[in-house]
Amino acid sequence: MPSAAKAPPLVRQHTGIPSFFLYGEPPRDISDHFLHVEDLDERTRPGAWNIHAHSHERLSHIFFVQAGGGRMQAEDRLLDFTAPALLLVPARAVHGFAWQPESAGRVLTLADTCLAEAAASEPGFHRLFDMAAALAIAPASRELAAVEDAFGRLARELAWFAPGHTAAIQAQLAILLVEALRLDRHRRTQSHVRGPRAEIVARFREAIETGIRKGWRVPDYARHLEVSVPVLRRACLKVARKPPLRLIEERVLLEAKRLLLYSDMSIAETAYTLGFDDPAYFSRVFSRNLRQSPRAFRERRQTRS
Repeated sequence: MPSAAKAPPLVRQHTGIPSFFLYGEPPRDISDHFLHVEDLDERTRPGAWNIHAHSHERLSHIFFVQAGGGRMQAEDRLLDFTAPALLLVPARAVHGFAWQPESAGRVLTLADTCLAEAAASEPGFHRLFDMAAALAIAPASRELAAVEDAFGRLARELAWFAPGHTAAIQAQLAILLVEALRLDRHRRTQSHVRGPRAEIVARFREAIETGIRKGWRVPDYARHLEVSVPVLRRACLKVARKPPLRLIEERVLLEAKRLLLYSDMSIAETAYTLGFDDPAYFSRVFSRNLRQSPRAFRERRQTRS
């Protein structure tokens, strides 16, 4: 891969991970149908082609890299990419970039509700944003032409109003998501589970986002979702192939990794923030799952970055 700038520096603030509306803009209320397309260099060029680690609440990104490349810091992973490529960044995921100078492309930002509406007809769209990903596109391919066309048409529709404006936007967004789904060959092989159990698991995952810092246990989530614990367990095993407790633990561990990497909270403060009464118990849970202590994880990842 051509040489890129240095990996994005970690932003360490005691208040937590920086959260923006669009990068550099303070958080604000998000319209249910918020969609935005802009050129890549609008926010990368002023920052000397580096975007510091941050997150967005209820807003996901699709980056279309048409020239250049770089490195994406996604949670605790570093993903290298070169053009042409699509980068998928889910809402709330901590991410940053070190771009090669003069990289070019476009960035689509979409609200969770837009994604949910599109996923009503194709549940695979949700799975696209399970975690950040870099999807390579073959040069001079049909896929590349389709992505370029969808981005161009979507940008034009968002910039003006004409008959069929809303339908055209929905159509181009659907085309773009379909192309991303087909490029994502690894997760594309997973079974598509539909129906009431899939809905329960989707609502459960959403509830975890708010219950994670309250120390909620499986019965708390079941009461919140107005289902019994056995019903919740069967749904999780069928759809996610994991019990509810494991899904909670995975989300807690992800948040723990975020706080260890991107904040200057102590390990004890991290434990209390995540609802643990005993920091030592938090350290044991972390070590059992990741095979290293929270302190070792923090030190090793900072050295790598």
